[in-house]
Amino acid sequence: MNMKRIVIALLLPVLLLNTVKADEGMWLPLLVKRLNHTDMKKLGCKLTAEEIYDINRSSLKDAVVMLSGGSCSAEAISNEGLLLTNHHCGYEAIQTNSTVSHDYLADGFWAKTRADELPSGGITASFLVRIEDVSAKVLAEVNPSMSESERTAKVRQISQTIEKEAVSGTTYNAAVKSFFDGNEYYLFVYETFKDVRLVGAPPESVGKFGGDTDNWMWPRQTGDFCLLRVYAGPDNKPAEFSPENVPYKPRHFLPISLDGVKDNDFTMVMGYPGRTDRYLTSYGVQMALDLSNPAVVKIRGKKLDIMKEDMDASKEVRIKYASTYAQTANYWKYFIGQSKQLKGNGVVGKKVDLENQFRSWAGQDPQRQAKYGTALQEIEKGYNELRKYNLNRTYLNEAILQGPAILMFAYQFEALKPMLADSVKRAQVMAMADNLKAEGETFYKDYNQATDKKLFIAMLKMFEQDIPAEHRPSVYDTIRVKYNGSIEAYANDVYAKSIFASKDAFLKFLDKPEASVLEKDLGLQTSSNFLNNYLTKFKPVITEIQSRIEKGNRLFVAGLREMQPEKKFYPNANSTMRLSYGQVKDYIPRDGVMYEESTTLKGVMEKEDPNNDEFIVPAKLKELYQQKNYGIYANKQGEINTCFISTNDITGGNSGSPVINGKGQLIGCAFDGNWEAMSGDIFFEKNIQRTISVDIRYVLFLIDKLAGAGHIVDEMKLMRGGKEVKRNG
Repeated sequence: MNMKRIVIALLLPVLLLNTVKADEGMWLPLLVKRLNHTDMKKLGCKLTAEEIYDINRSSLKDAVVMLSGGSCSAEAISNEGLLLTNHHCGYEAIQTNSTVSHDYLADGFWAKTRADELPSGGITASFLVRIEDVSAKVLAEVNPSMSESERTAKVRQISQTIEKEAVSGTTYNAAVKSFFDGNEYYLFVYETFKDVRLVGAPPESVGKFGGDTDNWMWPRQTGDFCLLRVYAGPDNKPAEFSPENVPYKPRHFLPISLDGVKDNDFTMVMGYPGRTDRYLTSYGVQMALDLSNPAVVKIRGKKLDIMKEDMDASKEVRIKYASTYAQTANYWKYFIGQSKQLKGNGVVGKKVDLENQFRSWAGQDPQRQAKYGTALQEIEKGYNELRKYNLNRTYLNEAILQGPAILMFAYQFEALKPMLADSVKRAQVMAMADNLKAEGETFYKDYNQATDKKLFIAMLKMFEQDIPAEHRPSVYDTIRVKYNGSIEAYANDVYAKSIFASKDAFLKFLDKPEASVLEKDLGLQTSSNFLNNYLTKFKPVITEIQSRIEKGNRLFVAGLREMQPEKKFYPNANSTMRLSYGQVKDYIPRDGVMYEESTTLKGVMEKEDPNNDEFIVPAKLKELYQQKNYGIYANKQGEINTCFISTNDITGGNSGSPVINGKGQLIGCAFDGNWEAMSGDIFFEKNIQRTISVDIRYVLFLIDKLAGAGHIVDEMKLMRGGKEVKRNG
């Protein structure tokens, strides 16, 4: 038993009475000075509020990047536009550039020169210019007498005007976002770069070490990182992809700490969390538990089984479906964990307690009762009505829109039918043919007809089995009458006759496109039938129900803030820049178990299983471990740290976010949350919620020693003990 465990055992009664709390809150950087800076300093932050967020001088916010509109986050780590993000954030770019003969997924990729860097497949990088509170402007023209649709239209109109004025005469783009369920509005102005290139990525055996088994789990030893580079025009402004472009010079980049982390160290995460629903009522939680989550898990589980079977049988298919499989698997396991922890952590009961407090508080004052008294009633009524349509909406999204690839690809061409029927507009289509062919080349690169057909059959069968007959589209009548009820026979016809079922048929159609061909195409007919069924029968009803729920939520959240005037409230995540702060901290997930705050390379070797793709260890990594060839990246004990946990508050979209110490230096890259707190997007679990990050020293060790790409490390600013150091002394 080591000394740390002895101390914990002696202090266990105290720990149980005064458990360290995780640090809840995804805060707007604009408001950190007023709301958070004092608390941050107490935890160990040495930076001023202006060093974190400032629009006139360079600050940390200038080094934090939103990738592809919020899919992930990243950080600038050199003055040559070098970005660090997660391996799974760059996974599609790695997969897109992979072939059977150049399998960068399996082997990794490292550019030896700038000329060797690869196109990222459409990743964009947005740097935040400024945030502005525009609540007064947006809400000035709305009033309680408006219907929800009138209010929504007015908010949209005013927001669009504000956005347009904010970027006039600039290369910027802007978005006005709703906060606190429509009670506040903020303007975000960005500079977005389209020329982003892949610089390097470790092999999957490192970047995805642990696979689905370890996903959302601690302890971890995953080297979940990759490197990108932002390119700009000669004027350092955004430009389309061009050989003439040069590496972007960011206003700020993060120096890198080699000092490592220890228990209680201050940690700050800045990034773009995608979506939380912390103000969701018990009615919404219960519907997720009863209907949405089980349906998503069931459908995704089936899709994963089908893809895995074909991927295991063919290296070519494995590469084609690698990204789709990984994305599907990630949130398949997420919803399993969320349901488990929503139940295990008693979240519905906690929500009910808060709602009862709210009812009591509102009822104590006639004015409050008049304003807020019906909010929860409207929400409850709305969810009770929404339950009738929830499965239809979930199955449409998961089984059809995200099911067989042919359906959504075909539906994109629905708009061409009237254009082809018009002689004038037909000429426009012919002029677009080259672009459409390019879209086809991209689509069919990652398409395997046999796999897609299996998905088509399975998804249509699940829809038929689980959705009431009166809610199904008429294609099922066609299958019953014309194909004797056989979905397999219908699929055979679709994949034999549809122009979208093969690349050759699609390109042949574009050589001489006719409206009549699209009209008769079974692939397009199927997708249009499903979508039109939903859009005409169900979407108007669902929209009306949701508008009433949204109004109830807006009043409920406004009332909560009024009910607890002493509390500092933070808004739900919505893919805008947020800051969370906390500490490196271990935790006790259950009786008799304690998880320490960091892991080492030893854990990789302990988990190795050459017969399991998820736990294969590269031979060179084993050699480096055996030789203890760690360079300047080892800790004081002569080991390599791999990952660590902290009490920061993050969610999806934060993947790739920088983890920053109290001096403003990079210490890690956030990539996951922990299993015991999978309900955290809906209810923050103060005692056990943790952020999992890859240690920056492991990242540098892998780049330098495993990949032999020390020239990339040489771009970075390495710090130890307050002094800059070099890779080779």
